[in-house]
This record gives sequence, structure tokens and C-alpha cells, in this order.
Amino acid sequence: MLAISPSHLLLVGVAAIWGFAFVAQSAGMDYLGPHSFNAARFILGAVSLIPLWLMMSRGKMPQGRTLWIGGLLAGCVMFGGFTFQQIGLLHTTAGNAGFITGMYIVMVPIVGTLLGQSTNPQTWVGVVLAILGLYSLTIGPDFSVNYGDLLELVGALFWTAHVLIIGWLSRKVDAISLSICQFAVAALLASVFALTTETATLGDFQDAWMPLLYAGIASSGIACTLQIIAQRKVDPSVTALILSTEAVFAVIGGWLLLGEAMGSKQLLGCCLMLMGMLISQWPINRSPRVATEGES
Repeated sequence: MLAISPSHLLLVGVAAIWGFAFVAQSAGMDYLGPHSFNAARFILGAVSLIPLWLMMSRGKMPQGRTLWIGGLLAGCVMFGGFTFQQIGLLHTTAGNAGFITGMYIVMVPIVGTLLGQSTNPQTWVGVVLAILGLYSLTIGPDFSVNYGDLLELVGALFWTAHVLIIGWLSRKVDAISLSICQFAVAALLASVFALTTETATLGDFQDAWMPLLYAGIASSGIACTLQIIAQRKVDPSVTALILSTEAVFAVIGGWLLLGEAMGSKQLLGCCLMLMGMLISQWPINRSPRVATEGES
């Protein structure tokens, strides 16, 4: 049977939440600039987790240099990823942005290999299928490289770093505490840029309340915490591959909520990405003595 664990299913859930968040982000951009939208969603993400943190930690302040430094680093990288993604969408098509952002599924195993992490051949096969799926899902005949595409590529580098950083931190610190720390850092950075470069009013935030609630609580607070929990038992390369299926859920969300058509090209892309995810998790016959610690 397939080596699918609860951690893998959690990551699929994260990808689904993030995929449907594209609908919320698209709606929110009708009222707010990228920095204002991101600042609000980060604040909501942090605040939504405080009650849960209070119950789990019984009000004790989290201790540890790793948490504070890790939260600062993860928050800065998260801010960079979301910022370049949002601003890039102002200068390029959604198809180009989806494909280029999804390139982190290639960058993670490559960087991981450079850092000395082992990546099995099945993961590479899954990566290739996922890339083909992303191409079929998002790229049209007029693909071209422009300013927005370059911004999305920079954003993909930030998401690559974020997956690797979370993979390292998730086994060392509390997931909820780390989530709050990284959201607080990202919110501070986004707020500074929003106040200095944008002119959002209270009415703009009120008009965007529904997209902000989804993006802030579900997509940020819940999904990012589940990502940290799941990555404790999943290899970063496989994590990146599973999370890349958010493009599939984005298409489904557009079809269900926005009435967008799903043609044969989009269906082919979804099938290829699903095949890539399953193949990457197909069990390898090996003796128990050589099984790796990361298997579940």
C-alpha cells in the first residue's frame, strides 16, 4: 500500500486551503494594495492563534533562542515570499505566476542536495511529473518573461528557503509559538511598507473583511501551523511536492466559486500533479536496518 501518513494528509489539507486562498486574495486585491492586504492577514493569523497558544502553554512565555531567531528568520522569509508573489501579480498573468511560484518544488530538492540532504529517485520522478502538471495547468501559448515573472521567480526563492527553514525548525520548537512569531515579524514588515507606500482606509479593510478572514485565519493561522506540524515527519522535498498541488485546488476553487471553466488541459495538469505526489510516496523495498529516520 502507499506510504501515506497523517502528516502527508495534513500537507494536502494545507495545499487545499492555500489553493482556495487564491480566490480570497483575488477578491481582496480589489480593495487593498498588496502590503495592506498582507499586513492585515498576518495580524489576523497571529491573533487567531493566541487563544490556542494560551491553552496549550498555560500562559507561559515561550523560551529558547532557537524559537526567537527561527521566528525572526521564518517571518522575514515569509514576508518576502508573499510580497513578491502579490506585487508580481500586478505585472504578470496568473498562469505565469502560478508556474513560476511552483518552481520551488524543483528548488527545494536541489538546495537540499547542496546542503547534504538525500533525495530518492522517486521524489525526482514526482518532481518532473509535477512540473509537467503545473505547466499544463497554468501556462498558455503566450508564455514570456517580463518584470512580473522575475518578481515571481524571486518569490519562489523565498518559498524554497521557507520550506527548508520550517523543515529544520519544526523538530526543535513548538509549532504554535513559531507560527505566532513568524506572523508577528511578517506583520510588522508589511505594516511598515503599507504605511509608507499605500493609502488604505478603514473602509477599504471593511470592504475586504471576508477575503481577509479567510486569508488571515484559515490560510495563514491554521494552514501555516499545520505545515509546521506536518513537516516534523515529512522530508522537505516531498513537502514541497505536496504543497505544490495548491495550484490544483486553486483551479477547483475558481471552478466552484467563480464559475471558471476547467478544460482538458487543466484536468491533465491536475492528474499529472496527483501522479507525481503518489509516485513520490510509493514504498521502497528495503530492509528495516537501512530505513531512514524520516520515514513514517
